[in-house]
Amino acid sequence: MEVDSRSKKSICAEDLRRRVLTQALEPGVYLDETELAESYGISRPPLREVLRQLAGEGYVVLHENRGAQVAPMTHKTLRNFFVAAPMIYAATTRLAAEHATPAQIARLKECQWAFRQAIKNGDAAERALGNERFHSIIGEMADNEYLMPSLKRLLIDHTRIGMTFYNPRRLELAEQRDLAADQHDQFIALIEAGDADGAAEIAVAHWELSRAQIESFVTPVSITIPLGRAPGAQETRGAS
Repeated sequence: MEVDSRSKKSICAEDLRRRVLTQALEPGVYLDETELAESYGISRPPLREVLRQLAGEGYVVLHENRGAQVAPMTHKTLRNFFVAAPMIYAATTRLAAEHATPAQIARLKECQWAFRQAIKNGDAAERALGNERFHSIIGEMADNEYLMPSLKRLLIDHTRIGMTFYNPRRLELAEQRDLAADQHDQFIALIEAGDADGAAEIAVAHWELSRAQIESFVTPVSITIPLGRAPGAQETRGAS
């Protein structure tokens, strides 16, 4: 019975993560504990343990007397994301090139194969989740307990935004999507070669592709909002 309870909690946590990442649970929405407990076949106390775990990971925010809210994506959080992401991605990828094990590199290659399959199948959710898994593995390679929590939090919002980026109906983003997939192959080659400088550079280049998708996500057509830019990057349209 105890094992079954732990299994149900694990299933609940994993499914809620996926629903948040794919925006099946939209940013800012409040969760109904009664409905969730019934849906996952667990009682309220273990469900609350799951929600506390997800809050610690950044998927939800807990409010006294109001319960759990899916982590919002506000202009402020996106601005902070925009400033922090290039530094954290570059740092983790540099360390990955220095510390990656053969087993981790093999996992990264398997993840990239699955990512390519999702592209072939036109599955936006699997593309976004595959990208999250790819960069999470790179974070594991970095083996840094200070960077990993920040990387995981960044990837939550990056994956949610990615649901727009990887939508095959967004034809105007097709070239960027193809380039992003090709850059994943470059990540693997540079990490496998132990090229820390090159790995950090491709991380920044990969991030620059994301700048457009973030602006597209938060900005209505023909309107620009200054979100800042990556440290050292040249000024582009819509940045001030």
